[in-house]
Amino acid sequence: MLLIANNWWAFLIRGILALIFGIVALFFPAAAFLALVFVFGAFAFFDGIFALVAAFTSNAKSENWWWLILEGVVGLGIGLLTIFQPAAMGEAWLILIAAWAIITGILEIITAFRLRKIIVGEFWLILGGVLSLVFGLAVAFYPQAGAFAIGLLIGLYAILFGVIFVALGLKLRSFARALQES
Repeated sequence: MLLIANNWWAFLIRGILALIFGIVALFFPAAAFLALVFVFGAFAFFDGIFALVAAFTSNAKSENWWWLILEGVVGLGIGLLTIFQPAAMGEAWLILIAAWAIITGILEIITAFRLRKIIVGEFWLILGGVLSLVFGLAVAFYPQAGAFAIGLLIGLYAILFGVIFVALGLKLRSFARALQES
């Protein structure tokens, strides 16, 4: 514990950086969403490279190595598409989020109606389903608002994370000082 307490400043710096990022994301939520799209694109690209490396350097070639090649090519394609067409990838993400929310909402409402004879309080599941459905439709019809909302959530998360890590850094600093004094 002493070692981590002596590095209190690292937690404080992480917290301050997260606060700065969070505030910037709140003022520029579309840029925060776009950054998330780029990180995903980089992941897909490098994952594709390593899938291809695994496929072509495998000693035991089996029928499954073709799946690795396909996985690698798809990963490289998505990564390159993200680099050259980030807006299109961001829009694709929003379409997937909207479809997921709509399908989830419909299934939650159906489940609630089927469970109404068995449980009490199915209203909450219906309400959750309606909320998911409305959110999905809003993102589908207003994708810019969906990107904005996701950017805001990233900003809020970063601010909360920053506050917690600043508090942790300050707490560790007090703990380190107390240990040095004793």
